[in-house]
Amino acid sequence: MGGNGSVVAAPPLVAPRPAVEGPGIEIGRSDPPVGRMAVLNEWFEAIGGAERTLLATLAAFPEARSYVLWRDQGCSLPESTRDSWLARTPLRGHKALTLPMIPLVWRSQTRTRYDVVLSLSHSLNHAARFPLREGGVHLSYVHTPARYLHAPHIDARRTGSPHRMAVGAMKRLERAMSRHVTAYAANSQEVRSRIERVWGRRARVINPPVRTDFFTPAPHAAPIGEREYLLGVGRWVGYKRFDLMIEIADRLCLPLVLAGGGPMEVQLRRLAARASVPVRFEVRVGDDRVRELMRHARALLFPCQEDFGITPVEAQACGTPVVGLRRGGLLETVIDGSTGVLVDEVDPRVLADAVRRAERLDGAAARANAVRFGERRFVREMRAWVAEEADAAGHSVALPLGDPVGAPVGI
Repeated sequence: MGGNGSVVAAPPLVAPRPAVEGPGIEIGRSDPPVGRMAVLNEWFEAIGGAERTLLATLAAFPEARSYVLWRDQGCSLPESTRDSWLARTPLRGHKALTLPMIPLVWRSQTRTRYDVVLSLSHSLNHAARFPLREGGVHLSYVHTPARYLHAPHIDARRTGSPHRMAVGAMKRLERAMSRHVTAYAANSQEVRSRIERVWGRRARVINPPVRTDFFTPAPHAAPIGEREYLLGVGRWVGYKRFDLMIEIADRLCLPLVLAGGGPMEVQLRRLAARASVPVRFEVRVGDDRVRELMRHARALLFPCQEDFGITPVEAQACGTPVVGLRRGGLLETVIDGSTGVLVDEVDPRVLADAVRRAERLDGAAARANAVRFGERRFVREMRAWVAEEADAAGHSVALPLGDPVGAPVGI
């Protein structure tokens, strides 16, 4: 740290020759090059919470080299990002088939050895051994321990017999393969508790970044109780309970807008056709449209358990209350009775009554609550965590000059 409290950039480490990256094959080099920091992500899909967390992480550490297993067509990433060699094989896009290969892929991706490796993980990324210098640190930011292994009661999308047979072996293998991780950070208190329970490790909580500078209230929004529709946003899969949202709207005689997309679209449209209220589907809408829908909704319905849940924070940032379950990430992001209403029962009657109570809430309180989850806070907390762990191991991490709180995130 400089004398005035600013973060001083460490001099970059420059390899004598550019690295040749591929499936563990190099010619004409005896000593591997050295890099300061690498950031590993799993697949990079259309922008979601995990993807925005990667982008914010790269904004926090612009000198880091980043790697993804593969990126979906049309997804852009900084020039410093490399796709793994898996992206050049027929397995690209087949998540279930490639999961057991993640440790092998990263171990054989490059001969460059890093001082700091930071893996962002919602599956098995944390178990990967990426090349480290002697004394280097592997840090892992965890969106969740793989839910299909450790929390099938939340997300039961993979419940077939082959999956059940493999779960026990994969749990044991995962725990053994992750012993090299120096320190963990979790995206929520919920995930921190899960990490301690399933891996026996402690973790620091760093909530994911929310674009509270983008998601803002409308200049002249109607009072909450006078708004005309309810809103559901997200991927249309079973555990998110969009079917229940239709029943809630039906009981309240309020129109419903469902924004997103996913495999349950046909089923949801059939349910909507039998409802007594209008249900409008907006498929794969952009951020501007999602913001507009959030700004004018009476409430965001969120009757499911998520590890953190960025969407409810975005809605609150727009001045819209959240109605959901008193569990998971909502316990950390919603102030019950002030910025939303939380209930214990997955019951459409109870949830409909919660909407009636949410109509009396103040949008300004919701906005004020959401701001504490902004991107600059994430950048500041990630820099502090990585710097502390790297310093403890005798490494310095190159950070840009200036105050990270005031620096633009650029995502």
